[in-house]
Amino acid sequence: MKKFFKSLYLNKRFFAILIAITVLFVIAYFFQELYGVCKLLFGVLMITLLFDILLLYRNKVGIDAKRILPEKLSNGDDNDIEVFITNRYLFKVEIKIIDELPVQWQLRDFEIKTRLASAQEKKITYQVRPVERGEYYFGNLLIFATTFIGLASRRHVFDTETSVPNYPSFLQLKKFDFLAFTNRLKLFGLKKIRRIGNTLEFEQIKEYVQGDDVRNINWNATAKRGDLMVNQYQDEKSQPVYSVIDKGRVMKMPFKNLSLLDYAINATLVISNIAIKKKDKAGMFTFSRKVEDRVKAQRSKAQMNVVLETLYNVQTDFSESDFSRLYVDVKRIIKQRSLLLLYTNFETLDAVHRQLPYLQAIAKTHLLVVIFFKNTELEDFSKKEAKTTHDIFENTIAEKFVYEKKLIVNELQKYGIQTILTAPEDLTVNTINKYLEIKARGLL
Repeated sequence: MKKFFKSLYLNKRFFAILIAITVLFVIAYFFQELYGVCKLLFGVLMITLLFDILLLYRNKVGIDAKRILPEKLSNGDDNDIEVFITNRYLFKVEIKIIDELPVQWQLRDFEIKTRLASAQEKKITYQVRPVERGEYYFGNLLIFATTFIGLASRRHVFDTETSVPNYPSFLQLKKFDFLAFTNRLKLFGLKKIRRIGNTLEFEQIKEYVQGDDVRNINWNATAKRGDLMVNQYQDEKSQPVYSVIDKGRVMKMPFKNLSLLDYAINATLVISNIAIKKKDKAGMFTFSRKVEDRVKAQRSKAQMNVVLETLYNVQTDFSESDFSRLYVDVKRIIKQRSLLLLYTNFETLDAVHRQLPYLQAIAKTHLLVVIFFKNTELEDFSKKEAKTTHDIFENTIAEKFVYEKKLIVNELQKYGIQTILTAPEDLTVNTINKYLEIKARGLL
């Protein structure tokens, strides 16, 4: 009996009719001839309610349902969740689905409504977008069935409690992996660049064009042709490519609910995969107070699984990052000249100047690419129409900060440090572009 009452819910329609009858009873206090009508209506309501409940509980199992979850969620992406429902009643029912979603989403009003004919099975798909790595706990699946009368509902509870890990964006990895090797990168703004190497393995002699390394000028061929000619070499394989992720406080800022740290983690997963497919060695490490989560650059088949698991387990207290310790650790642990993709963020020139000596020192022995982020929300704010003096003041301050980001790029490039200034959502595309450019120009 307790189970019965816990599963029975009276709908708004019942209470609306009951309130209307109550109002009639109040009116009947002044008009006695309405009293009999009110009693009749109340009796009809109770009998109809009992009949409605009888229909709902006539079948021991009125509704069958199950939820299908992916083995793991992809961080920052839309993930499909499937719910299969079968109507075991002999009549059409209204269905309301309430899924007990993980607390990370804080969704208190999630519900899906649909109709099912007798014996009909339906697949319902909805999407969720996680923005924090870690375990996501899904509770029970609740299905409320209502007949055509609509006075009551029967709750069906399906014990589908489970937890699903939320990994860095492997969906993004698959997407860019497919595009990179089907020559469709241009659709996403990726440059198609011919790869020209710079090793001792000779390929051909060609005419000099701006951007070629002057060290490769072939003076004998130049004398014969009367035009500058340069030696071109085959591309070197298996070069180390390290993704260096700053997990300090500057990476805590969220854009579209996803922190800069997680944008960097997602991009690291993609660029590591592409580097391995392009015959390079991929590795990574993070840093704040010291270098952590280190994965040595390799080309083994299991390397991507190691990178994925390491990125999934990255933890931080968003403390102040120590670039001097980064320089010391890089010098100690990376002996071979490597491409270092440094994901960090700078808001002011003063912040850059404090770290510039260490960045310069790293750039002397490695090819360093400093990747930092546009404040897209600040850019949008600076473009708003100013209607008051206060608005003009705020827009001016916002434009100053936006312009200072461009000054940071110039400052780093002045010291020979490669840079990428990107919107968070374009991070992966721009990082791949820079990697392809570096490989094509033989800078590493």
